[in-house]
Amino acid sequence: MDNKVKISKFKCWFLAARPKTLPAAFVPVIVGSALAFRENSFKFSVALVALICSLLLQIGANFSNDLFDFLKGSDKKERVGPMRVLATDLISKKEMAFGLIVVYSVCFLLGLYLVYLGSWIILIVGIFSILMSVAYTAGPFPLAYNGLGDVFVFLFFGIVGTVGTYYVQSLKLNYIVFLSAIPVGALITNILVVNNYRDIEEDRAAYKKTLAVRFGQLFSKIQYVFSIVFSYLSILIIYLIVENEYILLPIVSLPIAIILIKMIFTYTGKQLNKTLALSALFSALFGILLAIGFVL
Repeated sequence: MDNKVKISKFKCWFLAARPKTLPAAFVPVIVGSALAFRENSFKFSVALVALICSLLLQIGANFSNDLFDFLKGSDKKERVGPMRVLATDLISKKEMAFGLIVVYSVCFLLGLYLVYLGSWIILIVGIFSILMSVAYTAGPFPLAYNGLGDVFVFLFFGIVGTVGTYYVQSLKLNYIVFLSAIPVGALITNILVVNNYRDIEEDRAAYKKTLAVRFGQLFSKIQYVFSIVFSYLSILIIYLIVENEYILLPIVSLPIAIILIKMIFTYTGKQLNKTLALSALFSALFGILLAIGFVL
């Protein structure tokens, strides 16, 4: 079947953006903005630009992964995970490289607005974030190929995303925003944990030394469960500090967490695509409930 005929170019780019991963960009912004709202520092225009930049950064990282994983031979047509647009000839290498430049350029230009409102620190963080998202699979020491992908996701889509969103609106920092960034980063990282657990054999064959490849399937399962448990513990700690019962709202998501834990211990192969999708939705729900707790 000729995929180029059957699938429109728009849908090809939509697939390349990996929409199921976009909660990783959405959650830190709403939590950081909710914290700013709690302190009467919320600015809609700033939050909106921060959200767009975060989404573009995530999409750019996905484009970069598609391009450099393909160039390294990691993505095959027969892969267990969702279809990749370069491996299936839906988008060419030149098109993806151009798309990558466009996405990061727009992200950088919009980010200058945040620099104007904030400080030079935002510029440094923004440039470093873009460079690291490319270095995730590119360069002489690609993070994803050396077991550092989880650290990157936790730091940039958890800590930097949440704390940065709060800072550009309030122009200050406190320990509550850092504590709030922990469950955000942990649950977003779990999306990657499922991805790497599912692709462990493919990654091993491609010499992609993820944590799953380095330490095995059991480690990935324990890591996944630990991130969920630690996220709920973080909420309890925040509650004890701020003494606001609404902060406990994320506990409503506990039944989904139990389902996910069962899935990570019983699902294999393509079944884990369902676990990955639900993990993304779970991180979004948890973050939204936490944000509502800060607003109320």
